[in-house]
Amino acid sequence: MQGFLFCFLVVFAACDDLNYEPGLNVKKTYEYQYEGMVNIGRGMPNLAESGVRLICKVKIIGVSGQTFLLQVSNFNFEEFNGIPGKNTFNASPKLTNRIAAELNRPFMFEYANGRVGDIHATAEVSDTIVNIVRGILGFFQVTVKMTQRVYELEEFGIHGLCLSTYAIVEDSHSQDLEITQIVDTNNCREKAAVYRGMALAVVNKLSKERGDSIISTVRYVYTLEPTDDGGLIKKAHALELQHFSPFNVKGGNSKLQAMKELVLVSVTDTEAISSAGPMVSRGNLVYKFANFPGPIPILMTTSDDTVPKIAKMIERLAEANIYQVDGSTSQDVFVLFQLLRGTSQENLEVLWKQLSGNDEHRRWFLDTVVEIADARALQFLKNRFNAGDTTANEAGQSVLIAFNHVTADIGVMELANEFLSMPFSKSHQMLWNTVVLSYGSLVYKYCSHEYIQPCPVAVVQPLLDLVNDGLKRNSDVDMVLALKAIGNAGHPSSLKTIMRFLPGVSASPVNLTARVLSAAVQSLRHLATRDPHSVQDITVSLFVQRDLPTEIRMLACIILFETKPPLALVSTVTAFLLNEPDMHVASFSYSLIQSIAKSRTPDNHVLSTACNIAIKILAPKCGRLSYYYSKAFHLDWYNDDFLIGTATEVFMLRNDASYIPTEVVTKGKLHFIGRILQLVELGFRSEGIKELFGKGLPTDFEGLYKVLQGLQKLPMDKPLLSAYARLFGQELFFADLNKDLIQSIINAVGPAAGNDSPVWKMIESLQKGTSWHWTKAYLMFETSYVQATCLGLPLEISKYYHTISTITTNAKATISAPLNNRLGGLLTSDVSLVTDGFAGYAKDQYLFHGINTDIFQCGMELKSKSVLAMPWEFSMKMNLKQNTFELDLPPCKKETELFSVKFDVYAVSRNIEEPSLAKMTPMMSEIIEGDEDLEPAKINVTSKQKIQKTDFYNPQAKGCAYANIYGAAFCVESQAKRSHYIEEYPLSYLLGYTNFAYRIQPAQSNKPVDRIHIEMNSGLSKYPVSVRQLLDTLKSISKDAGLSSSRTSSEANDEPKVDFASEAFNATIEPVFTIKALGISGNSRPEGYEAAVYYNHAAKMYNSQLFLSQVGEKANWTLCTGASMNQTQQGELQMYLRWGSDCQSYQMSVKASTTDLPETEPTLKARIYWKTVPAYMKEVGLSFQKYIPGIAFLFGFNQNPDTNAKHEVSASVSAATADRITMKIKFPEFTVYHQAFPIPIHRTIRFN
Repeated sequence: MQGFLFCFLVVFAACDDLNYEPGLNVKKTYEYQYEGMVNIGRGMPNLAESGVRLICKVKIIGVSGQTFLLQVSNFNFEEFNGIPGKNTFNASPKLTNRIAAELNRPFMFEYANGRVGDIHATAEVSDTIVNIVRGILGFFQVTVKMTQRVYELEEFGIHGLCLSTYAIVEDSHSQDLEITQIVDTNNCREKAAVYRGMALAVVNKLSKERGDSIISTVRYVYTLEPTDDGGLIKKAHALELQHFSPFNVKGGNSKLQAMKELVLVSVTDTEAISSAGPMVSRGNLVYKFANFPGPIPILMTTSDDTVPKIAKMIERLAEANIYQVDGSTSQDVFVLFQLLRGTSQENLEVLWKQLSGNDEHRRWFLDTVVEIADARALQFLKNRFNAGDTTANEAGQSVLIAFNHVTADIGVMELANEFLSMPFSKSHQMLWNTVVLSYGSLVYKYCSHEYIQPCPVAVVQPLLDLVNDGLKRNSDVDMVLALKAIGNAGHPSSLKTIMRFLPGVSASPVNLTARVLSAAVQSLRHLATRDPHSVQDITVSLFVQRDLPTEIRMLACIILFETKPPLALVSTVTAFLLNEPDMHVASFSYSLIQSIAKSRTPDNHVLSTACNIAIKILAPKCGRLSYYYSKAFHLDWYNDDFLIGTATEVFMLRNDASYIPTEVVTKGKLHFIGRILQLVELGFRSEGIKELFGKGLPTDFEGLYKVLQGLQKLPMDKPLLSAYARLFGQELFFADLNKDLIQSIINAVGPAAGNDSPVWKMIESLQKGTSWHWTKAYLMFETSYVQATCLGLPLEISKYYHTISTITTNAKATISAPLNNRLGGLLTSDVSLVTDGFAGYAKDQYLFHGINTDIFQCGMELKSKSVLAMPWEFSMKMNLKQNTFELDLPPCKKETELFSVKFDVYAVSRNIEEPSLAKMTPMMSEIIEGDEDLEPAKINVTSKQKIQKTDFYNPQAKGCAYANIYGAAFCVESQAKRSHYIEEYPLSYLLGYTNFAYRIQPAQSNKPVDRIHIEMNSGLSKYPVSVRQLLDTLKSISKDAGLSSSRTSSEANDEPKVDFASEAFNATIEPVFTIKALGISGNSRPEGYEAAVYYNHAAKMYNSQLFLSQVGEKANWTLCTGASMNQTQQGELQMYLRWGSDCQSYQMSVKASTTDLPETEPTLKARIYWKTVPAYMKEVGLSFQKYIPGIAFLFGFNQNPDTNAKHEVSASVSAATADRITMKIKFPEFTVYHQAFPIPIHRTIRFN
């Protein structure tokens, strides 16, 4: 027994002496075989993928102490593009040589106890190559704790400072240690990842909890052999998986799979070390984004000799899009962007001198140079401002785009600040507004970066100085502008300054106009999310001050609920509203709370619960307030499968002074993948108009004259109407409509305007013949997310959306008589105009998921293009005095594609050594073209051998609507290719080939069409020939119509018996409006359609009729409709609709009347009757009838099965109480009714 214990202790002591802590011997040379591979694709059978593979030998040589030399040899780079199992990796010799030239250079790194320290390399080695070395050295960063079998710790690696979970297993036979390490790259305190273009899309925690669009994990497996120097890595393997979807990753995704392996080949004694030369520190093991943003991932181009390339590209794009939009070359704009981003500041000045002399080239250069998106773009604009060689309009457009697209850093902020003090910035009011607002937007983006928190006050100080200066000078214009810019900035340090402008909050209150107060309250909108508690204190203080203007209190309520207040604060507001005397404030607040209570978006999940409680308390007081009072509307939806939702809000702010709203605001939000993006917001303020019109609009010339007199009495600094526009939460534009602007418009376009009017000059130009062209290239958004992979390659997800818009017009006018120096002469002259032109756009969208470096790219790319092309050519004649208008169009002679959408998904591979040999394989090309080679799409996804079913389909459709009379056809063509995995909704519906086109093309006609003639006449005119013939026909069969009406009356009780056609013929001598649309063919009789409108009234009897008839030798189709209002019979209204041969084939009628007797409640009755209708209308009616019971049930209606009249639907509505009505609707087979249906208004008047 004692001998056994002794042996056990000896063995235990031997095991305890084993050293597994990773280490390297400074006197040894270690040789490893390294292989890294990455693939990007759907991960489904028979779908194309893209990838690269890196193979090399790695030597690690001890130098001194904890310093080691890394040498790479036998490097090989291979690309994959195709279908796994059918295609293989292909070597790329040129790129291999380029990478090897840098990778074969020596690298130094520090290493001790399983920790990789600083990495050193020569200055010539690019960051891309250093990051690949980081991927190799990442295998040596491992922590071993023999005291625990499973443990967690936070440690640095190539992905950043992330949480790692270790599990160790010791092989008792070989004494090797197997270590499994799981790195949770979704749980990193300092993650090696960067965003670009997402600063304005605010992350929402509650939305993120619904799902994510990106999930990634990394697993390392090590085999360590114990040695005297520590644990020696014999073999290591890493697998990284990333799943990405534009929607929820649970509904299908694009997968990135990165694998790398390191195998020990030999360990030898170090003989001699060659000199490595001078080196510089390149940082630690964490991936470095030194060149971010990198190249645009949807193309690969060299950046040498950029000036002639840029000039040639601009010239080619300008020429291709001058008379049309060239959809085939619109994507080349991205090549231009990349070339501009690769050129120097000096070259930009060279290009400006070369291109600015040509209007087209100048416009293209100014529109694209701002997309450099770094300090060079701002420096270029600064040079233009100093030189004064751009117009204010050009400068404003360029500043707006450059400031909102540039990547914000401290250097950019300092450069942007200089624009606020440049004289040229203040040379034009709109330009100055743009500069100030854009600077505020730039501050917001700068403060959105996590690494500069808290944001320095110095960046917003210029705006604070502007608003304080405006306050000292009591300038409303300057204060409003500065407050709007501060609102754009959303800087927490601006809160104290904003409070100076808010009554009851400011320590030293000042007397400010409602316009300034409104701007001050709205400047809190971004702080509502950045500092919600402070904003809640301020807005509640404003809301409870009953002496404040009603409008300001309601704006404070809006901002308060944007902070997402807790239940306690909502309860406080609710209690206050119970005693609120201002019904506008009560109505607005209640409607806002009520709308939020119904919200389905994640950000309102908690708030909607609080609001549901509040509306139950407030409903007795505020639930029946009419729409006369201020209202707020909020509508939204959200889908968890798509992780997408939208919200729309409309705020209408009124007060008791006028029925005209003081302020109207409408805005939208987009919820996507855990973020919230403000869309377009429009606001209108009508303070001056309210004073001008007072209690109501003028109803006579005397009232209008008083309004015009009041216009002259308005103060100069008070605008009649103010408007603003915000995009993505940033105010881009605001303008005031004052009396001077209105007067200048009247002077320019009024009949008394002379030859100094701009309209006069435009008419003179038209008489001589004029041409005008405008093209705008605009990168609407560019967003990217880049994170490190275990191979040291950057994984990028990018989205691009670019548009080119073009308008070209040629026109020449002829006027029958001289204008005699007054525009009023146009009213009595014959004006002819001949014009042709084009309007359209080309929009390119890209979504990229893959590896993007400056030397190669691989991944999946969704490419979408939509083109709108609207050419025109016509001649026009008109006479305003005679109310005549004629339009002649040429016939359709060739096929024209008016609109098209095309998109597909590709596996792409590109490298800088062979950019012209880029590979783009459609993801589904093999599926459609080679069905016989398809592999069964069966994947074992669970232990129960669950099979994932697939469905490959290729639907195609084409249909045309023919207008043979005019010799044209409108055709729609569509085609789709899809690989539908039933468990991958909704991604499977998006990915694949799609093509949709809408075209106009020539059609076979009975006669060759020379032109299409359209003629319109308003006022008294002669009967069209076809209409006269129709009236004669209708008069001759009026007796038959009366008999038919009598027979129908026996079936439908009291079906209307009014003979509208006869009344029209006898009572209306001339039509009040006629229109013709005819196809003209030589001397033959025209074919087409004519319409005439008749109207007459006498002694409380009003009649109107419309006749539409086909014109042609054998045409007899006609549509007749009319309406009659008889106010002597309780306001009875009758309508009819007849169509077919001489208006006799089909007919319907409607009758409505009111009863309002002294001892009964007012009642409205209506009935729709049909005698004969087409079969398709019957089918539609029966289909709709099936849904009526369910819809009625949702609104609280009761239902009785009844046998009612077969050919009619009738309804009656009577007042039950002041705010409720009784409704009964009879259908042929059932009746629905409601005894007390609530209405949102109080009935204060009777129906008649």
